[in-house]
Amino acid sequence: MARFPEFRATRLSALLVLALAGCTTSTARQGEAAPAQPPASAAWPTGYLDAASIPDSLALIPAPPADGSAGLALDQAVNREALALRGTPRFVQAGRDADLSFPAGAGHFACAVGVPIDTQHTPHLYRLLQRSLIDASAATKAAKHHYQRPRPFMVNGQPTCAPGDEAGLRKNGSYPSGHTSIGWAWALILSEIDPAHADAIQARGRSYSESRLVCNVHWQSDILEGRFTGAAAVARLHANPAFQADLAAARSEIAAARAQGLSPDRDCAAEAEALKTRPASAL
Repeated sequence: MARFPEFRATRLSALLVLALAGCTTSTARQGEAAPAQPPASAAWPTGYLDAASIPDSLALIPAPPADGSAGLALDQAVNREALALRGTPRFVQAGRDADLSFPAGAGHFACAVGVPIDTQHTPHLYRLLQRSLIDASAATKAAKHHYQRPRPFMVNGQPTCAPGDEAGLRKNGSYPSGHTSIGWAWALILSEIDPAHADAIQARGRSYSESRLVCNVHWQSDILEGRFTGAAAVARLHANPAFQADLAAARSEIAAARAQGLSPDRDCAAEAEALKTRPASAL
């Protein structure tokens, strides 16, 4: 997939690939084409939640919009607006947002937080994002597998921002959006860790989900319900002691990084400018 559709170079563990199978990407980014198995000795992340604690998306969200419904008409209208953004900086940013491999995935909210998010400066936060990614992705799987909704590019015949991932994405249901579930879970978690930047963080969570519209891999209703499943996963995470411990440690790490005057290693001004553009009818 060219970026989660589109996980890039770094390879994920077998556990991570399985958890994210609901969101698919190609070998180079993330996807149905699973990367090679890691060495048995490698320390790969797992989610915080056990299987019994994962939210059941099939029980939590309604069926996707039916043929002929007003909901489907809105999905199609937003998709047409998103397609018009191909070739723009917003489309390029959507391609970057699609990459959920680590370390790239850890940096998606760095500009909103205002400090680098990496193993050197914020190791607990880095681990927290890795592990919560697995839980938020798993929260979408029941509905994805049940509805097997075709993705926009399968209906409109237009390419995505990650052409190499399209074969894998065809095998994976569009509803709800796994990327969105992950991104919104991260937005909620980071807002709790860093309330002074909560507005910027949550705005980034919204724009992160809208990248899936721009990429032509999700419908608007997919991302709206993806936000819901992400929030459901975070609610369950708060009862987990390991999550709470990482949350507290991450709060200290961000404060320390800010006190040192550290800043993200990316062009935050260019990212902010690109993210100003959004499909006009997106909710």
